[in-house]
Parts: sequence; C-alpha cells; structure tokens
Amino acid sequence: MTLEYLPAQTYHRRIGGQENSFRYSVDFFIWEPEEDAADWPALISRDGRNLASLQTRDHGGPRGDGRGAAWVRDVLKAEGLPEFADMRVRLVSQSRMLGMVFNPVSFWLVTDDTGALRAVIAEVNNTFGDRHSYLCVKSDRSPIGPEDRIEAQKIFHVSPFQPVAGRYRFKFDVTDGHFAVRIDYRNGNGGLLATLAGERRPARSRDILVSLVRRPVGAVRVLALIHWHALVLKLRGARFHSRPVPPAQEVSR
Repeated sequence: MTLEYLPAQTYHRRIGGQENSFRYSVDFFIWEPEEDAADWPALISRDGRNLASLQTRDHGGPRGDGRGAAWVRDVLKAEGLPEFADMRVRLVSQSRMLGMVFNPVSFWLVTDDTGALRAVIAEVNNTFGDRHSYLCVKSDRSPIGPEDRIEAQKIFHVSPFQPVAGRYRFKFDVTDGHFAVRIDYRNGNGGLLATLAGERRPARSRDILVSLVRRPVGAVRVLALIHWHALVLKLRGARFHSRPVPPAQEVSR
C-alpha cells in the first residue's frame, strides 16, 4: 500500500461576536492501518519508532488505546451500516514527529469498490484529553459528492469560546489527487468556518525532512497555535465557556 502525503492549508474564521481568523500549513498523511507498510519511505514507520510515525493506537477509540480500522468497522455495524463495514478504510491524519502528536481532527474515509466515498468519521480531539467522533453519511446511503452537505449536532466541547450547541455542516471533496473538507459550524448568529485542503501524492522521505525543517515538532506547534489564538480571543473579550462533562457515547451523527 502506498503511503500518501498531503501538504495542506487550514483556514479558520470565527463568525459573530469577537471575530478572528487564521491560516497555516499543516502536514497530513493518508494511510491504511490494516495494510502492509513495507514500501513506506525509510523515515516514517507504522507502529514503530522513527523520525515520523503513524500509530494505530492513536486512532479509532480512546486516545492512546485506539483499535484503528477495526473500531471503524465496529462503529459502522453498530450504526446500522453493515454494508459499509467491509469497504476500504483509510485515515487522513498527522503523524507523530519525534514521538509527539496532536490531531485536532482526523478523518476516516470509507470507500466502495469504485472508489466512491460512502462514509466519513471525523475524529475530534480537544486539548483537555477528550475525544468524540462524528459519523457523516447520507440519509439514502448514496456516495458523498463535493456538493453534498452532511449535518451533525454539536455535542462535544472543543473551544472554550464556543458553546456546546448548534450544528455542524460538513462538505467533502475527495479525489485521487485532492482532499478537501469544509466544516461550517453555526449556533444562532455565531459560529466558525474551518477548511482543510491539499493535493495528495506518494510520500517520500524528503517530505518528512522538509516538514521537520519547516514545521519542527509539529504537535507542539499545533498546540501552541491553538493556545495563542485562544489568548487573542480572551484579550478581545470573547465569552469563555467552561469544559462540560464529555458525551458518554464515542460517536454521534
């Protein structure tokens, strides 16, 4: 299985109240946790130590104790989608870099024999150590196209400057050479717009080295950016929401 590299741009814009926006580059990989990793570039490993690594335990279930794609298949069956449970499962995520990782959101992609996107699980982590996942699937179970909008009720605390209320609207544009997601969160007159987009290509060791030089200790950088923008909002007087008890269920839609 060819490991894919996704150098992406992410954009966030707060809507209503104290407005704020930012854009930065971030490095993702598209990989299959169930497939052989023998042909991966030398500087990145699966479930091993290396300059960069992708760890099954980081995804699919409790943080640090994930089950990878097996968890995805169990979720699809539990959600009444057994016909999807035998389809191809890939993950769009950041890697560990020098052993460190923090993925604000990763995306499990479920595709059929034709390559059509049938379901997505958005795996969301907050900075408090909590995780919740949103299952995105069309009501008629047909393929998800770039113009489709899939809604989900927000039930998970992510930012202390947004309430646990309102709805997400997801859009996915996934082709052989491109990956893009748009998340439009609205709660009354407020909300947030977030996008992630990039061109996919086979991963090379050179990509790992370039990423390390441009964005060293990537996880620490992501956390630093999150806390920096939180400080900006606090100084601007944005309303602060305390962390509530996380939802009991792992997955919602």
